[in-house]
Amino acid sequence: MTRIVTVQRTTKETTISCTLNLDGTGDVSVSTGVGFFDHMLTAFAYHGMFDLALTCEGDLHIDEHHTIEDSALVLGQAVADALGDRAGIVRYGDAAVPMDEASATALIDVGGRPYSVINIPLRGLRLGMMSTQMVPHALEAFARTAGATLHITAQGENDHHITEAAFKALGRALRAAVAADPRRRGIPSTKGTT
Repeated sequence: MTRIVTVQRTTKETTISCTLNLDGTGDVSVSTGVGFFDHMLTAFAYHGMFDLALTCEGDLHIDEHHTIEDSALVLGQAVADALGDRAGIVRYGDAAVPMDEASATALIDVGGRPYSVINIPLRGLRLGMMSTQMVPHALEAFARTAGATLHITAQGENDHHITEAAFKALGRALRAAVAADPRRRGIPSTKGTT
C-alpha cells in the first residue's frame, strides 16, 4: 500500500503545497516563511519518520495566523488522505518526549473522530515570528482535518523546549498510530466504519 499524497490549497490568504509519505525516512523540507513553525514541523516529521515537503506563501504582511493555520489544516488533510479508509492500521498511538527541563505527552486516535485537548502552558507572547497562541491553534487545526482525537500535555520552563517536545511527541505518537497492524483485518473499529 502506497501512502504518499500531495495536497494543494489556494485561498486569498495562502497558497500551500504539501507532499507527505507516511512510510518515509524523516526526509523533511518545510518553508512557510515562519521560521519557528518550520522548525516545529521539521521536528514533527523527522521524529515521526514521515517524508514531508511543505511550502506556503501566505499573507505574512498581515500576520502569521493564516499561514500557520492553513498549513496545519493541509498537513492534517494529507494525513487523512494518506490513511484512506484507515483499514489495517494500529489506530492509537502515544509518546512521551523530554527536552531538557520540559516534557510532553501526546495521545492520538486516528479513527476519524476530530477532537483536541491541548494543555501547553506557555509564558511568553512569541516564539520568533510565531505567536504562542498559534501553538494550540495549529495542533487543533491539524487534528480537525486529520480526523484525529489528539490530547497533548506539556510542561517546563522554556517555551521553545515545551513546544518542541510537544511537536516531537505528536510525530512519534502519530507514527505509532498509522503503523500497519499485521493482525488487523479491515477498519479498526467495532462499528466497522470510521
